[in-house]
Amino acid sequence: MSKFRLYYIVLSVIFIGKKQQVFVKDFHLKVSEFFDKTPDLVCIAGKDGYLRKVNHSVIRKLGYTEEELLSRPIHTFIHNEDKERTKASREELLKGKTLLNFENRYITKDGGIVWLEWTSIYLPDEEVVFAIAKDVSTRKQIETDIFEKFEKFKGLATHFKTSIEEDRKYLATELHEELAQLASVVKMDIDWIRLKEKSLSEATLKRIEHASVVSDLLINTIRRISYAISPSQIEEHGLNATIEWHCREFSLMTGCKCSFEHNYDESTMPLEIKIDFYRICQEALSNIMYHAQATKASVCIENTSDGFHLLIQDNGRGFEIKESEKYSGLSSIHERAISINGRLNISSEPGKGTTISVFVKPQPESA
Repeated sequence: MSKFRLYYIVLSVIFIGKKQQVFVKDFHLKVSEFFDKTPDLVCIAGKDGYLRKVNHSVIRKLGYTEEELLSRPIHTFIHNEDKERTKASREELLKGKTLLNFENRYITKDGGIVWLEWTSIYLPDEEVVFAIAKDVSTRKQIETDIFEKFEKFKGLATHFKTSIEEDRKYLATELHEELAQLASVVKMDIDWIRLKEKSLSEATLKRIEHASVVSDLLINTIRRISYAISPSQIEEHGLNATIEWHCREFSLMTGCKCSFEHNYDESTMPLEIKIDFYRICQEALSNIMYHAQATKASVCIENTSDGFHLLIQDNGRGFEIKESEKYSGLSSIHERAISINGRLNISSEPGKGTTISVFVKPQPESA
């Protein structure tokens, strides 16, 4: 039985069968018996917002005398950033809602900060609040340290991803603007020779024709690779247009029909999520191309109550989920999802295709 439940039973026994005139005296006598036997912070507060009684743990923890604690409104001891939240919770408490595991900060007499976790009930017949608190400052400090480390590593991961994307963009530009242009010049020279040199043998003309066709293939391949390395269309034309292009290219290369549907407001999606959604699509479609033996695939992005949902499906041969660690592509998708605080679900069975779902809730920007 919890201490809170024990206190509640004690108080209930006190109230039941007692007349109004007898309650106050008997109440204080009974409560005093266990007030100072617990290391928890125990107090009784009036509906007026003042403390009526506190145990020694409250006095030791906050550093005020009992007279100081009882003479000032409770909210004057609460950290400024927690006052509004505490006020709202207290209003709910006075309406009859039991307060469980409510955390807020109190200012000690020497200016320190103590995190307290409260469990409270309101007793309407006597218009008092009975509350028990634990000092959770150590736990909150650990949580703060962990959160700061998480934010630090998240920032580093974002920095590395940004650097990689910048390198990709540079490489794609070099491929498209430099290498593709050089290949175009070669193509132009080949075509010039074919048109201007009338005395070439039939065998030479066939070789030139072959070189011209290969030059076209080379130019298109360079352009396709440059777009695959860095999808500049995302910034220029948006994520939808980029994925539509990629699905079309996938269908042409593989013969596997790939469709794309979307039902979301693209303007509300952060660029980082757009890039990672595109990279996840790239990796998933690559897995389908090399492993799934599928004839149909689909990509869908939609809004949900929690954010954005990316869904990629195929009708391929599937696999045992317990063997998913064998596929490096799935590991890459998992890492991408984690980097944007996404939730990844992979569903697959042999002969029944594969479904990849990524749910992402955009994080609020830091102030």
